[in-house]
Amino acid sequence: CFGEMVQMDGSHHDWLEGRGTELVLMGYIDDATGNVYGRFYDYEGTMPAMESFKRYVRRYGLPQSVYLDRHTTYKSTGKLTPEEELKGMTEPLSQFERALEELGVEVIHALSPQAKGRVERLFGVLQDRLVKEMRLKGIRTKDEANEFLRVYLPIYNKRFRVCPANDADVHVQLPKHFNLDKHLCIKTERTIRNDSTVALNGKLYQIEEQSGTKKVVVEERLDGSVHIAGGNKYLKYREITERPKKEAAAGTDKRAYHQPAAPAKDHPWRTWQRPVNDKWVWANAY
Repeated sequence: CFGEMVQMDGSHHDWLEGRGTELVLMGYIDDATGNVYGRFYDYEGTMPAMESFKRYVRRYGLPQSVYLDRHTTYKSTGKLTPEEELKGMTEPLSQFERALEELGVEVIHALSPQAKGRVERLFGVLQDRLVKEMRLKGIRTKDEANEFLRVYLPIYNKRFRVCPANDADVHVQLPKHFNLDKHLCIKTERTIRNDSTVALNGKLYQIEEQSGTKKVVVEERLDGSVHIAGGNKYLKYREITERPKKEAAAGTDKRAYHQPAAPAKDHPWRTWQRPVNDKWVWANAY
């Protein structure tokens, strides 16, 4: 069935043959039909994976499962937190795994490169044919390469796509109002401080309304925006760009070091000393 399983991976290659920066092709191939989708990015990471998956879903719908490798983008190498253990989780989820779980897409990890041979063979073919086509077109930038893919891949699929034993399309079509961005984003749980601020990645956000909870979830979305959810709603906030300087209270000593005043010349500390014969005498007696 079309959409029952999609193999996904990133191909690191000098796609522009030195005419531009090295790119990563985030590629998708349907396991039943060989239908191909792809898009170029600067690197292989969580955001490119989510952005490319969003584009795939908008074009074809949600696949039943995604088959990919154990790259740290797709497979978490961390340990379970106490909260995750209380939820009954057996292993931690990467941000990409968590997003697909929320969307109801099964994630299957390959145990070896040979296990996902179909997408690897696809990359071998594209590194030959696609590279030559882009050379003839004189493509030099990522944007030009992605624009070319929009024309090239439909032609490629028309030529090489095969008919499956069961021609049913099992992609789940989402309603137009469905908000993919609230799932395909980086989510981080944070605690609201006593001054109603939340800190994340060196930035400080001031919460401007009551949340009813001390725990919030900060969403870093694909378009670069930040949303803070707490108490089953999104909270109003503002980013604090400059932290207020603390002013010293009136009447306090503002010196860098609070050293005691020097003793007077006639202070006993200056006039007494212990001589060799262990008797206290006046210093000016010597």
